[in-house]
Amino acid sequence: MYGVASVDTTRNNRQSEKTIAAQVGTTGAGKSVSGARRPDAAAGGALTGEVEKKLRDVLEIGGVWKRDATAPTYDELRPYGERETAGFPVYKDLEKRLLNATEHPDPEIAHVMATCAGYAYSDPKTLSMIMARMGLEDNRCRMIQSSVDAMLICSTAFLIQSKSGRVGILCYRGTEPVNFINWLSTVDIEPERIGYQVGDPCATVHAGLYRNVRATRYEVMNALRQACARRSVMAVQTDRPDAQRGDGLASEPGQVESELEALYIVGHSQGGAMAALMSVMMRHERKYREAFGDRLKAVYTFGQPMIGDPAFAAACESDPFLRENVIRYVYDSDVVPHLPSTSSGHFQHFGREYHYSVPHLRNSALAIISPFRQGSQSRRGRWEPRRRPAGQMSGLLGLPLAALAFVARKFEATRSLPATYSIDDHLPQHYITALTPPGVQSEFGD
Repeated sequence: MYGVASVDTTRNNRQSEKTIAAQVGTTGAGKSVSGARRPDAAAGGALTGEVEKKLRDVLEIGGVWKRDATAPTYDELRPYGERETAGFPVYKDLEKRLLNATEHPDPEIAHVMATCAGYAYSDPKTLSMIMARMGLEDNRCRMIQSSVDAMLICSTAFLIQSKSGRVGILCYRGTEPVNFINWLSTVDIEPERIGYQVGDPCATVHAGLYRNVRATRYEVMNALRQACARRSVMAVQTDRPDAQRGDGLASEPGQVESELEALYIVGHSQGGAMAALMSVMMRHERKYREAFGDRLKAVYTFGQPMIGDPAFAAACESDPFLRENVIRYVYDSDVVPHLPSTSSGHFQHFGREYHYSVPHLRNSALAIISPFRQGSQSRRGRWEPRRRPAGQMSGLLGLPLAALAFVARKFEATRSLPATYSIDDHLPQHYITALTPPGVQSEFGD
């Protein structure tokens, strides 16, 4: 059996840190800024300018940027009509389900996690809002972002904490479509040995993914340590003791009802690969295993690329948790799960894979027979477990084919043509829609 020893943490990134959200304020009472409460007009202009300057400094120079948000109340989300209805929130007892789930994948939890991963491309205020709509009322959300352009680091993690503190969701943002450094980190696929003793001492992982996980890991662990100590994951704000709502600025990390009991790790695309890699670290580094081993419930990823060579994947498969509770979803012809290609070396998946197969020709035939049902039929398929995981793309020829498939899906005449690889199938909204259980209208709950 392959073994995994403790990781070498002495080589962690020690880059300089710029913490903005936790420390920006004014000297006068009531002048703190949040998304929900604005300062008076006299002080607002100067403070806003200061915040914007510091944000620009981070974006231009790099560093660590933390932002916090508290979910809007249900009264704020539904200013008219009843506070709760049959469809809102989407899941009435979501915290209880997340705590008590014993088998994975769970269809409702998969829908929640896909939604979380999709909205991680936004900001903490938006993500906190959508998770409240899903059923985590009054949740708290911390965003941790690290950027070092020269090192091809663009790493963003969100930690959502339930109102009671018993449930946490660690969500990694995937590759941002218009972020050039993010794309370069994805293609930084030179193999790198990690600090774990994995069966074969020459086992390697994707260098760009490994570097990006480590860039925010220490802040992620600090926030999780707060959660395990019955404290809020939100940042300290020095000029007022009471909590604030909205994004951008922080609240005092006071006591919460309970310590962290159930932790889920999720992500889409590169974020899914970072989530899977973080789960390996939590399972096999002693200090993390002692702190989170019993709390880590499952890992859900969507459109995740491969993260390591066959020796690394074999070592992960020897761990019962990583073999059974790392759940990978692949939507139809999504190209990303087949990357890196064979031209970049040998890579292999681990964990359980579920594939959504769309019979395009059959759906098109049904659309011709029943034209009024065309919109709902065109992408209808079903999830099936795969005994063999998605394999690597042979060479790089599949990439232009995936781009052509993206264009073909935009025209009615070519929409039904099957594709070997597709960029369009990688979009997070397809995963959310395909994982939406029957009877659920949308993630908005209305």
